[in-house]
Amino acid sequence: MAKKVNKKRAALLEKIDVEKNYSVDEATALLSELKSAKFDETVEIALNLNVDPRHADQMLRGSVVLPNGTGKKVRVAVFAKDDKADEAKAAGADLVGSDELIEAIQAGNIDFDTVIATPNMMGTLGKVARILGPKGLMPNPKTGTVTMDVAKAVTEAKGGKVNFRTDKKGNIHAGIGKVSFGADKIKENLETFVQTINKVKPASAKGRYILNGALSLTMSPAVTLDTAELLEMKAKA
Repeated sequence: MAKKVNKKRAALLEKIDVEKNYSVDEATALLSELKSAKFDETVEIALNLNVDPRHADQMLRGSVVLPNGTGKKVRVAVFAKDDKADEAKAAGADLVGSDELIEAIQAGNIDFDTVIATPNMMGTLGKVARILGPKGLMPNPKTGTVTMDVAKAVTEAKGGKVNFRTDKKGNIHAGIGKVSFGADKIKENLETFVQTINKVKPASAKGRYILNGALSLTMSPAVTLDTAELLEMKAKA
């Protein structure tokens, strides 16, 4: 039985040529016409990669700092002691501590979006790994959230850092800004994100790397991107 499409979504679909692969310029310009919510919708990118995450070397995980930020206010919790705790506070971390933070998490108080930890705190964090892990909040060296440079990590997290990870089917999803940013800033963020994905292509991944790409807003249908253009996006040396 065909799924009914409500009037609002039907009106948005009329603005998209579902048979077309849009250039990045065309797609980012079209987003302003796809706004339908009363809030500032997030711009989301979805990529399907020709990788097999069952192989450890093809499970992509990392982070990228977007030049124009994400438009999202990020609350940062830092697990650190002594001088490193002071550095985190000075950099603007919202929560800083060790055992008292563990107790708060165990009590169900998770009032943060990102967790950063110094390496010597990872043993302590193991006590709440089962709570933080499923929420995608467990610090990891690959995303720069296990580090001695906590000040830099806090600044990046609040300034537009986006973590990415392939799912079981090789898909990557990420929010890369707000529709209010305008086409130019969204394009800059998109290019930076895709350049990073291209840069971390596994050596063992064969054939066409980016199989499909799409751009959408929180409440809009997806706009299919020209994958040939995405594959040509390389980070400047």
